[in-house]
Amino acid sequence: MTLPPGTPDLDVLDLLVSVAELGSLGAAARRHGITQPAASMRISALERRARVRLLDRGPTGSVLTDAGRVVVGHALPVLAAARSLVAGMAALQAIDVPRLRVAASKTIADHRIPQWLNALRAACPDVLVALEVENTRQVVALVRDGEADLGFVEGPHPPHGLGNRVLGVDDLVVVVAPKHPWALRREPVTLRELAGTALLWREQGSGTRETVWEILSTAGQPAAPAAELGSAVAITAAACSGVAPAVLSRLIAAPALSTGALVEIQLAPPVILTRKFRAIWRRRTPPAGPAETLVEYAVRMGSVTSTGW
Repeated sequence: MTLPPGTPDLDVLDLLVSVAELGSLGAAARRHGITQPAASMRISALERRARVRLLDRGPTGSVLTDAGRVVVGHALPVLAAARSLVAGMAALQAIDVPRLRVAASKTIADHRIPQWLNALRAACPDVLVALEVENTRQVVALVRDGEADLGFVEGPHPPHGLGNRVLGVDDLVVVVAPKHPWALRREPVTLRELAGTALLWREQGSGTRETVWEILSTAGQPAAPAAELGSAVAITAAACSGVAPAVLSRLIAAPALSTGALVEIQLAPPVILTRKFRAIWRRRTPPAGPAETLVEYAVRMGSVTSTGW
């Protein structure tokens, strides 16, 4: 089916409606980003095509004629249908865009996810990634509830009931402020001493907290926290101010250690403080397509400890 001869363009109909709404050809021209003479020429062309006068032009403005008001009445539902058509087509395009919902623990999101996503973007430029940052327990819940397609967490053990793949190992270090007594002593701190000391801890549900608690529990019941803080940044600031010792990822502590704002404390006997980075997913929907590609990049870039990354 073809359009009948004389069918006006939608743009000029929209311009005529703007004249009706604003009461001025000049105001309508400004709304549409054109000059007033250009707007007048377009309306005049529509009048010639329709063979009827649509505007009464005068020194004080332009007023719709009776015919102009009839045309505007017909134009309004046509323009509304056109906008609905454009919105529907845009929605179809959005549906066709591949989406990947990712949830990541805070350390991984800050220090690893940007590299992984850059690699994924180069390989799969059309994929839209939505990233949510939470602590490890919350990331596990998002994946388990189907609100994330893929999760990245830290901790000593894989989450129960989920598929997982180890990406690499992250070193943890004991740190204190330069004026803390531990920074001035010559002999290393024992694991029992560390367990019996009030430390700066992450909140419940943190993968760092779970890892440190498990390691310290081998030497005794860990002491009550000096403070529980919701981010590694807050713990770093508190440790730098001398509030208490802390156990941090080397990834996070590195800047403060390099400037001398924090001092790394050795343990005796030598204890390897590490935690594992993992990708996790629901077992019935293992990574495929872009998700699988992202996991492969994460494995490739995270196959060594944080000190060597």
